[in-house]
Amino acid sequence: MSDQHDPAPYDALLLLSFGGPEGPDDVVPFLENVTRGRGIPKERLKEVGQHYFLFGGVSPINDQNRALLDALRKDFADAGLRLPVYWGNRNWAPYLTDTLREMVTDGRRHIAVLTTSAYASYSGCRQYRENLADALAGLEAEGLPLPRVDKLRHYFNHPGFVEPMIEGVLASLAELDPSVRDGAHLAFTTHSIPDSAADTSGPVTEHGDGGAYVRQHLDVARMIADAVRERTGVDHPWKLVYQSRSGAPHIPWLEPDICDHLEELHGAGVPAAVMVPIGFVSDHMEVLYDLDTEATAKAAELGLPVRRSATVGADPRFAAAVRELLLERAANERGTRAERCALGALGPSHDLCPIGCCPARAERPAAAGADSPYA
Repeated sequence: MSDQHDPAPYDALLLLSFGGPEGPDDVVPFLENVTRGRGIPKERLKEVGQHYFLFGGVSPINDQNRALLDALRKDFADAGLRLPVYWGNRNWAPYLTDTLREMVTDGRRHIAVLTTSAYASYSGCRQYRENLADALAGLEAEGLPLPRVDKLRHYFNHPGFVEPMIEGVLASLAELDPSVRDGAHLAFTTHSIPDSAADTSGPVTEHGDGGAYVRQHLDVARMIADAVRERTGVDHPWKLVYQSRSGAPHIPWLEPDICDHLEELHGAGVPAAVMVPIGFVSDHMEVLYDLDTEATAKAAELGLPVRRSATVGADPRFAAAVRELLLERAANERGTRAERCALGALGPSHDLCPIGCCPARAERPAAAGADSPYA
């Protein structure tokens, strides 16, 4: 095996995701897992769960992760990379601790971790690292040998993540009536988070004014808009907007909301819009409900033609990007210089989350970072 295609020291890849219910009876227990420790009454969880009940109580994220698993395994095999790929979730089966236990039992001792979140934030990065630490603590309590876990770097600006989204926008624009197509605006969407969480996202040097979370999304949006202009000859105005807000109304969250933005576009006489969910890896519930259902209904009410472009999902280019990220990190771990692919102005992200990166309100152990209690 050539050095460029050597996964050592890694002996497995773990796909780590959020998880979701697989049927109506799973919805409330799943939401109890998600909101554990917040004291939210079960009746309130049933109200929140209506989004899932509209889709038969099944979250699409599970099948999408299965498709991504298949894509990763196929890409690895086609590239001659003999590395097993496992799947674990934070909030539903297969649970992270169970998957790590299986991996240890299978003899895996140095694991690369890919999370289904491309950007820096507490909920999109550090919380996954805290879950890894919790799972490792569980294995330690069982007397099992502890593997080393390394989280692959943020991939928001990797060509294999960006290019499929560019093509998704082009396809959505092509679906619009020619009479409104050239005047369409691009609404780049991502999950809203509290202003305080955004401001402290990323390394300490990047804190303030939306932190790394906002800057990374703006960089991706700008790249896609520029590429669309280059390929169509049309300059589509664009804006970064937010969706899926939750939590107490008195706490400031990132704005504007996508529905408010659609109203603003309509009021300004904009003829059409394309919603571009750059903040999401796949078409899970926030995309299907908040965009395809709620925002699309708002656009219909306004009489504003809209399309929603595709997420990356299990695109083969994304699977290849994951392989490249893994081999890049493996080379770095061996002390070999490796090419670090990244588009845009921000460059490749850090391999090891530094101390103070995306801090939590309450201090908790987090694995796979400079502050990890597990070497």
